[in-house]
Amino acid sequence: MSKDKSKKKLTFREAVAATPDVSNGYHEGLSAFGGYTAKIKVPDPTKIDGSLDIDATTRELYPNDCRWDYALGYDGEVFYIEIHSAITSEVTKMLKKLEWLKTWLPSKAPEINKLTAKKKKAVAWVQSSNFDIPKHTPQYRMIVQKKILPMAMWDYSQL
Repeated sequence: MSKDKSKKKLTFREAVAATPDVSNGYHEGLSAFGGYTAKIKVPDPTKIDGSLDIDATTRELYPNDCRWDYALGYDGEVFYIEIHSAITSEVTKMLKKLEWLKTWLPSKAPEINKLTAKKKKAVAWVQSSNFDIPKHTPQYRMIVQKKILPMAMWDYSQL
């Protein structure tokens, strides 16, 4: 019995190409992360399926939105990584970015969304510098509740 081609799971590269908002945004390896590649750690670099700078690629389409930064294809799954200041005054902006991503994926990027990691944490906030969100603040409680506590580095083996 042959498999129906329409049911075939796309690769990360194919899913990006099939997403009009970002169809030309695919990057080999971690190159979409530019100067932030050192903030990404994977146990096996040969399993990197590519990367996407969602923010830069969608800037003209959604100029006034708080857009999410990156998507990373790794070992057949996609992870969404935002590299941003981890300070109290930026929490509201980060939560807006998270809501944007949660709306954009199913409505504008369904093929990428189908590849979203299920067993590991799919969405992460990586602090661009020091962490300064005191534990006693409402902002800290919000990011804990939304499960988006910033980390110093995105490390696949620590997810």
